Amino acid sequence: MTLHATLARLGISPKKSLGQNFMVDENVLAQMADAADVGPQDVIMEIGAGLGALTEYLAARARRVVALEIDRRFIDVLEQLFGKHSHVDVVQADILQTDIGALMGKDIVGYKVVANLPYYITSAIIRHLLECSTPPRLLVVTVQYEVAERLSASSGKMSLLAVGVKFYGHPQIVARLKPKVFYPRPSVDSALVRIEPYPDGPPLPPEEQKPFFHIVRAGFSQPRKKLKNSLSAGLHLGPDDVVNWMRQAGLDPSRRAETLSIEEWLALYDADRAWSS
Repeated sequence: MTLHATLARLGISPKKSLGQNFMVDENVLAQMADAADVGPQDVIMEIGAGLGALTEYLAARARRVVALEIDRRFIDVLEQLFGKHSHVDVVQADILQTDIGALMGKDIVGYKVVANLPYYITSAIIRHLLECSTPPRLLVVTVQYEVAERLSASSGKMSLLAVGVKFYGHPQIVARLKPKVFYPRPSVDSALVRIEPYPDGPPLPPEEQKPFFHIVRAGFSQPRKKLKNSLSAGLHLGPDDVVNWMRQAGLDPSRRAETLSIEEWLALYDADRAWSS
């Protein structure tokens, strides 16, 4: 029975408000599990389990699967499908409101995330996972192709999202996905993305991450302007002070935010600490 027919039998229509576009291509489902290198020792968190199509692929390979689904309408179906699988936990939850440590319990170290993400909150979910105190060791997720290009961009085309992701890990586009692999079909292409958080964690300790991103957000507040002007306006600093600060970091004041690499943003942050002290 097709997914469309299953939904009709259950009297369920996908909710646009929840960004529900279900994966219907089995080749892509297998590709997602392959991209995450899912094996018999792995613990997987799935976000947005829906009718369990991806869950089945993950459950066949992993030691444990924690399948989150925010929509109550699908919980009974998931529990019927996986009720006899002791290694699959079906949880009704909003990932953005979830304590990941409490959810994963003793398996909090080394878990992976594999998910067909709702596109309207893609960035928020990725940030939530990467910024938490117990981030996964690998994320394999579907996102809009345009978002995938932004988060994997190199210097010259950087965005606030790219800086945010690359501060925590290495993103890679695994595959481009056509609308036909989803139901309902989205209006744009999608991408399968793999993000590997750095084994030793981000380059700054937790207490320094907020001030670092305060500077980065200020830099991108007026992306079409030169960085010295964006920083001056966003941080309420005098133009001359910003020019001196950038030069201290080894940066040309005429640069724009999109041209800076992660290393250069970190140099700017370090120079700010020296300049402010």
